[in-house]
Amino acid sequence: MVRLTKIYTKTGDKGRTRLGDMSEVDKTDIRVEAYGTVDELNASLGVARAALPGSPIDGLLAQVQNALFDLGADLCVPDTGADPGFEPLRMTAQQVDGLESAIDEWNARLDPLDSFVLPGGSEAAARLHLARTICRRAERRTVALAQVDERLNPDTVRYLNRLSDLLFVLARIANDEGRADVKWVPGRDRD
Repeated sequence: MVRLTKIYTKTGDKGRTRLGDMSEVDKTDIRVEAYGTVDELNASLGVARAALPGSPIDGLLAQVQNALFDLGADLCVPDTGADPGFEPLRMTAQQVDGLESAIDEWNARLDPLDSFVLPGGSEAAARLHLARTICRRAERRTVALAQVDERLNPDTVRYLNRLSDLLFVLARIANDEGRADVKWVPGRDRD
């Protein structure tokens, strides 16, 4: 269990921060960008949940938020090959599989798409679409980190990739199971 007794450390006053292994890096480090964007994603899911109190989607997003803390913990402890003195928390293939099962379950309730969907519709759907785009950015940041860290756990990228798909499906569910989706009409306003 994590115990925080002091909220400020002053380490960041000079643009530096500590990773989970206690090494120090610049706040602009690609690893910090990756897990910072995961944190932003998690906060956006909290905003989405506020529009879905007590719903089955809210319960699922609560589980996802917890898993995103696992993912952030995974990203903030680099695998250097050395013994860090503790067992780092790492994402697992089972967590990715859980997202795939959720996607399949929720998507089975939707009619197939015949057009791209514009982000919007209901308030809950719009919030989920925003979270989806933040998830894609978190994925891009994590892929960039993987390009310079060959030891990065590949399940971090896989989880974010599946999560953005799940958020798309859930946004459609929040739009009256796709019936209130706002569809893209190519070239509609060109004239």
